Amino acid sequence: MKIKLLGCLLASSILLISCNQQTQQANEISKQAPLPVAQSEKNPSQKTLNPEQTLNKLYQQATKVLFQSRAASATLYGLSEKDVGIYFANRLENYSEKNEQKLRQQLHQISQQIRAVKVPSDNRIATENQQVMAHLTRYFAGIPDFNMGYIDVWMGLSPFVINQINGPLIDIPRYMQSDQAVKNEKQAQDYIQRLEEFDHFVDSVLQKQLADANKNWIPPKIILQGSVRYINNFLADAPEKNPLVTSFIEKLDQVDNLNKEQKAKLIAQAISAVTQQVYPAYEKALKQTENLIEKAREESGIWAQPSGEKYYQDAILQLGDSELDAEQIHQVGVSEVERISNTMNRILKSQGYQSGSVGERMNELAKEPRFLYEDSAEGRKQLLADLNLQIKEISELMQPLFKTNPNYTVEVRSFPAAIQDGAPGGQYTPPAIDGTKPGIYWINLKDIKANPKFGLKTLTYHEASPGHHWQGSLNLEQDALPLLRRIAPYNAYAEGWALYAEKVAAELGVYKDDPFGDLGRLQAELFRAVRLVVDTGIHHKRWSREQAIEYMAAKTGTAKSDVTREIERYMAWPGQALGYKLGMLKILSLRDKAQKQLKDKFDLAEFHDLILLGGAVSMKVLTQKVDTWIALKQAS
Repeated sequence: MKIKLLGCLLASSILLISCNQQTQQANEISKQAPLPVAQSEKNPSQKTLNPEQTLNKLYQQATKVLFQSRAASATLYGLSEKDVGIYFANRLENYSEKNEQKLRQQLHQISQQIRAVKVPSDNRIATENQQVMAHLTRYFAGIPDFNMGYIDVWMGLSPFVINQINGPLIDIPRYMQSDQAVKNEKQAQDYIQRLEEFDHFVDSVLQKQLADANKNWIPPKIILQGSVRYINNFLADAPEKNPLVTSFIEKLDQVDNLNKEQKAKLIAQAISAVTQQVYPAYEKALKQTENLIEKAREESGIWAQPSGEKYYQDAILQLGDSELDAEQIHQVGVSEVERISNTMNRILKSQGYQSGSVGERMNELAKEPRFLYEDSAEGRKQLLADLNLQIKEISELMQPLFKTNPNYTVEVRSFPAAIQDGAPGGQYTPPAIDGTKPGIYWINLKDIKANPKFGLKTLTYHEASPGHHWQGSLNLEQDALPLLRRIAPYNAYAEGWALYAEKVAAELGVYKDDPFGDLGRLQAELFRAVRLVVDTGIHHKRWSREQAIEYMAAKTGTAKSDVTREIERYMAWPGQALGYKLGMLKILSLRDKAQKQLKDKFDLAEFHDLILLGGAVSMKVLTQKVDTWIALKQAS
């Protein structure tokens, strides 16, 4: 379906304001919360900087430009006022088209400036930093001359500012609930000030949504319907019962230097802000998004958007970190699906499961009572306890293969009920840099039957140790690196490592006497191989949502509720699902090359340190690092 938005769409029912009003709103938003710009220090008496000093200045500027525009993400990472260059704990973002364009232009300019600095060829560390930071600032800036979508600190250019799985309306309340410290009265007032800014913040999001729609950049209908469900869930409780208030109360309960009257006053202010600013803003978002559904696309893929094919090719480069084209990636996926399915078939037959496809047999396996937790509060509590035990066990078992242990801790939590419908099966958010907040391994417990016991160990190894938590924590601890390198969200590196971590756990023998657990591991790997097929299927081969759901469910035997959420996730995040399998295959190929060339000199624990202690990097840089390491080991 192609939609033509004529002129300013004055006749369209999706417009809640006229084009002149939209421009006026954008100007008002800009006045209310102008995009801060990192100021360069000019001192005539200052000595000329050498190349490394010049680059360090640019790295600091990039950090400030990005996080002064993403104050809530600065809270998520536990950044300091010095890191960001301003006091940000009481600020929220401005996502208006004008501010997004300014942010992207600044980051593009910094990326070009970084590339232009001449670094001595023998300075390997400075050269690597330059290469990574030039690429990373381009990642955050998005495609040049492409002004749709918004910049997400995790995913770079994200296509739809309102969707069912992430975006400002979902992420910022979560960050405030989970990550914003409230340990004294000043921090409590900061939290309340953020609540009081929700009307301006949401207005900016709506202005961006409408600006994109006026360029015919409209999410698929199913994505907007999911967004409406989320907003309705967010508004379902009375303001005093909203998690933004209840989490604030829980935090205040831990503050000892405030008396009951002070706490009661602060709670009343928070409830008032949610009642008067937050809820009316989300009701406005609900109305605009509902109206937009009428004009939304039926097609599932990004190809149906203006310049959608250009967007997807850049997503392959940035999120898949691959030089392959979409058709080649599709065929890699098909081949991997066949290989992994054959391995699973052999195990299933050895356990007496003879008939039906691999997917059908895995589906039946997942229904067996012995593999299911009780669908109750107690059953969910037991599941979380088991995940914590798995983290403890694998952390002890993996010691011989890892020289360096992270200092950050990890906690297991279930997704808040308001976002379960759109949330993935599992997810990880990083600890605060200063250690005041742990890493969090989130799990979706809406449909407990979607979490059979035989698959949970693998999910734990992916999200916690030796996966995302291990990798992300060790990256964060490298304080000699530029800050953006320590938190770099290179998708193929991070997700490739987490999938590789699942294989390392298997190599440690965790499934030696657990064939069903090994089936769970292989099912997870199969899931990632299927992602290559369905992501390229949707966005390149023009598959429908239903076609992709049918393929994934048939091949993996995963619960239909999980599969549906997954396919809708790929619709909202084109290319993100490619990084897992492509990244894993690259890391395995580098390990294989090192083993073959170094023979007895190969040390797997040293190899793991090499991958983890240099911060997240592109696959090109990772290849260079491994090649250099091999050469140095051979020469020693």
